[in-house]
Amino acid sequence: MKVFVLGLRGFPKVEGGVEKHAEHLYPLLAGSDCEIEVIVRREYHPAGLESWRGVRFRSLWAPKTGGVEAFVHSFIGVLYAALKRPDILHIHAIGPAVMTPVARLFGLRVVVTHHGPDYDREKWGGGARALLRLGERWGMGFSTRNIVISRVIHDLVYEKHRRQSAIIPNGVELPGIPGATDVLGRFSLEAGRYVLIVSRLVPEKRHMDLIRAFADAGMTGWKLAIVGTIDPGNKYCQEILAAAEGSGGVVLTGFQSGDALSQLYAHAGVFVLPSSHEGLPIALLEALSYGIPVLASDIPANLEVGLPEAQYFRLGDVRGLAEKLGQVNEGGIEFDSPENVRENIRKNYNWGDIAEKTLAVYQEAMRG
Repeated sequence: MKVFVLGLRGFPKVEGGVEKHAEHLYPLLAGSDCEIEVIVRREYHPAGLESWRGVRFRSLWAPKTGGVEAFVHSFIGVLYAALKRPDILHIHAIGPAVMTPVARLFGLRVVVTHHGPDYDREKWGGGARALLRLGERWGMGFSTRNIVISRVIHDLVYEKHRRQSAIIPNGVELPGIPGATDVLGRFSLEAGRYVLIVSRLVPEKRHMDLIRAFADAGMTGWKLAIVGTIDPGNKYCQEILAAAEGSGGVVLTGFQSGDALSQLYAHAGVFVLPSSHEGLPIALLEALSYGIPVLASDIPANLEVGLPEAQYFRLGDVRGLAEKLGQVNEGGIEFDSPENVRENIRKNYNWGDIAEKTLAVYQEAMRG
């Protein structure tokens, strides 16, 4: 079965939830009954990288302009797929999914994965939100088969579009726990004495809420480590940089991956995800895969992970988050054992199971 994949910047080691999802999923599918070719955006893809772990890449041009990049690249990608005639075109996210009717007009079988209602993201203006809503409607309405990554999105799609979808969540690999701490030393962090957030630096992740709460929590001897790409020309990044400069306890590590990211996760005192918008947060699942304590905002996607009530705080409640952090510092929240947390992740968010379920959707789409 020949499968083309569209709707992401690229991988490996490209920041973003959809990119992380694809990085884990497609090498597994390439090892089964699928021939996988991922259509990536040239600006994000290393020159000369034609394949990786059995996955082939096709690098196509896209304008590196936020509002139109995904739209233009998706259109070019659909034209390329129409020329090459894969058995399945798998489109990720509702922005690129606006091209679903075009792909169907070319006679392609299309699977669309809905990763979340991106029109709720704070960065988009009215025009972009309208286009994303259209992408959701056309992607869910015209695709051969649909996938959603959470029960919350499944119910939203059925309520709005009366379309059933396969629920296939994000996953996570259960990592080994590194003993090394040399990366911590690079950022003047002490094992067990820092708050961690790992995400893209975009407004819906609510870094400023966490920075303010950390300052109010009075966590003497602790630091706040923010992991994510820093774009000095971006207004939101400028706010974070200014806040970090005004606080001796905030550490900006930039984008991290591999062993460095593993150390940062494994030795954190607590991981916090204060975001206002998620599909099913891979970073939260990754933190849990290390068995470390976590706190998260009470948005539906985070609640679906099923943490104990004490580990949630009200979205945007800086004071409430500060109180939670103070309780972490004082040992006032009883977290489950690392072994139990990791076992739950292994059972419920296994990439091998996710690959099998995705292949089953492809086979259904092949039958029409």
